[in-house]
Amino acid sequence: MPAADREPSDTDKVMVTAGDGTSIACWRSGEGPPLLLFHGISADHRRWDPVLPALAERFTVYNVDRRGRGGSDDSDGYAFEREFADTTAAIDAIGGPVDVIGHSYGAMCALEAALLTTNIRRLVLYEPPYRMSDRPVSPPDVVDRLETHLAAGDRDEVIAVMMGELVGVPPEAMAEMRTRPAWAARVAAAHTIPRELRALETYRFAPERFRNVTIPTLLLLGGTSPDSMGQATRAVAEVLPNAQTVVLPGQGHVAMDTAPGLFTTEVLRFLSVA
Repeated sequence: MPAADREPSDTDKVMVTAGDGTSIACWRSGEGPPLLLFHGISADHRRWDPVLPALAERFTVYNVDRRGRGGSDDSDGYAFEREFADTTAAIDAIGGPVDVIGHSYGAMCALEAALLTTNIRRLVLYEPPYRMSDRPVSPPDVVDRLETHLAAGDRDEVIAVMMGELVGVPPEAMAEMRTRPAWAARVAAAHTIPRELRALETYRFAPERFRNVTIPTLLLLGGTSPDSMGQATRAVAEVLPNAQTVVLPGQGHVAMDTAPGLFTTEVLRFLSVA
């Protein structure tokens, strides 16, 4: 089992060694039962800033930087199987039973981890981006443009295209997001976006793999999210034997930003069950 050790010079950071030797950073705050947070594409641990205070009132929160960003290291090459192993390593290093929240790509990683560890008590999945049809998750020309912007050093435009064209964040919401520290974190992690989008194109959701995952699971779906998100969420809800779905009215893919109170209310209601 991977070991977790706190850096003496930074008492808020717990470092976990993944199976391939990559160091994964988990930022600790709050007091209570353990809760691990896994962010999505184009983010680091700061994506949870709007909801962290409410969660940290009830839990010891371990806010994970996925590999290649924030306080976490990276490795040569990329495979989503490494991400799944990283997620499992963090859960097992903190020690179970733990509660887990995953957003977008982080939700996909969290559900995969449920196949690899018995240390999850409750699971919250917010719009895992599974490909449910022959249509690509993201248009190839968009990923090509992201790589062109990245090669030109225009990381800010990488985030703007990602959030505007792929996630569907309205201009007014994106303008507000730009004012937050998490925007700079997204810009710093821009190099991870094309590789993760391309990896998503090769992943196929196989329902039969998850039929025996009996962990109590809350699926969150934005009421205004694209239908592709709804299809994926419903597919997961149908296969998990102990799942429930909550629709967040008037919200899209980033309710942590647009309705943090609504998000934390639903999450805390679910996690408060013994």
